[in-house]
Amino acid sequence: MRDKLLELEELARQLEPLPLQRDEVRQHVINYSENFLDNIESVKAYETSAGKGEGLLDSPISEEGIGIDAAIELIRTNVDTPGLNPASGGHLGYIPGGGIYYSALGDYLADVFNRYAGVFYASPGAVRMENMLIRWMCDLVGYPAEAGGNLTTSGSLANMIAVVTARDGRNIKSADVPRSVIYLSRQTHHSIDKGIRVAGLCECVIRYIDLDERFRMQPRDLAQKIESDKAAGLNPFLVVASAGTTDVGAIDPLTEIGAIAKESGCWYHIDAAYGGFFILTDEGKEKLRGLELADSLIIDPHKGLFLPYGLGVVLVKNVGDLARSYSFNANYMQDAFTAQDEVSPAEISPELTKHFRGLRLWLPLKLHGVAPFRACLEEKLLLAKYFYAEVKKLGFESDLEPELSVVTFRYVPSSGDADEFNKRLMNKIIEDGRVFVSSTKLNGKFTMRFACLSFRTHLKMVDMLLEKLANEAA
Repeated sequence: MRDKLLELEELARQLEPLPLQRDEVRQHVINYSENFLDNIESVKAYETSAGKGEGLLDSPISEEGIGIDAAIELIRTNVDTPGLNPASGGHLGYIPGGGIYYSALGDYLADVFNRYAGVFYASPGAVRMENMLIRWMCDLVGYPAEAGGNLTTSGSLANMIAVVTARDGRNIKSADVPRSVIYLSRQTHHSIDKGIRVAGLCECVIRYIDLDERFRMQPRDLAQKIESDKAAGLNPFLVVASAGTTDVGAIDPLTEIGAIAKESGCWYHIDAAYGGFFILTDEGKEKLRGLELADSLIIDPHKGLFLPYGLGVVLVKNVGDLARSYSFNANYMQDAFTAQDEVSPAEISPELTKHFRGLRLWLPLKLHGVAPFRACLEEKLLLAKYFYAEVKKLGFESDLEPELSVVTFRYVPSSGDADEFNKRLMNKIIEDGRVFVSSTKLNGKFTMRFACLSFRTHLKMVDMLLEKLANEAA
């Protein structure tokens, strides 16, 4: 047995490369990533590819490894080249993500040290860091001292956590579901619908609130629907508002909705995944009044703080509500949950084992400070106003002055099908590849979207898009 153990040890030690081996592989990775960053302005935002990454299938996982050069070439040709390049400043579709460099270094350190950030007992520093970041965000939105939250992988998971917390916070049992009512708008992000289904609430009554001409929920209609439902013997329990919708960047009347939710006893949730961090700006602070009224909200650092994908945040006004839904007992964890100074993420979230996500947010905030983030957000607000004014000068329709950094627009030709014209126009933009835009349907009409949130998007890129739109429309 000893001989077999030593034989296996020799093979297993390949997983611990020697210093020279680490240096060689690391240099190849750094050189490749530095070359990418040095040429980021010349790399397309979208690359049409016939293969679409299928070359990966020609190199299946096998018993023997390959060299780092071969591995990087597979990545370059099949992953980093085809399709959308979210790191590009030309990414102006959907809601762009970020990818700031110091965040990548934070992830690198977190992965190397592999700190277990789920339980305070195991890594008190990691948990303190994450709780400090959550406290900072709670302070930003105006939450009280008893508020808490969790760093999740995405806004979608954050919304799911909030829906479950709302269900338990209003004591909705299975027998109550068919008579319980949830109030949304047609602009509510689809992840709320997913969260409702995952939470076992798909048999709830769903009420869609009327929208005004700017696609914002109408508080009067909400109040009337809640009153009617109560009169009918139903149980209104959850109201969901948006602080920056994906389609148009609309901000619902947060303060008025909050007052109605409180008066009716409904749990009030706000999806601020896209728009929440604009509260760092003076304009955003004014537009986002009412966030502090929510019982729960979500906010995405991988959107408004330009981090790489993989960090959403759920905040709850009373951390005890999270504990009600997610606390647990397990004999094998008895050593970990003795008296402690900090709430452990595992006690207030679906996760037990979790990545140390906090370092990807903490490191760039500490190295840069908040000022460059604020300036970048202010720039995006102003770029949206600039694009809105200039695209109309080119003859495009754009009826909605941007509330945040999304602008919707379309061209109406003198003859022919306007929808088909705009589809062809958008496809021309994407085929060119320097800029990527996406589309939606508003009032049944095919409409293009300018969504400005990439930290690499600046005036030059917006002018390039305007020039391309003018040429293609002509």
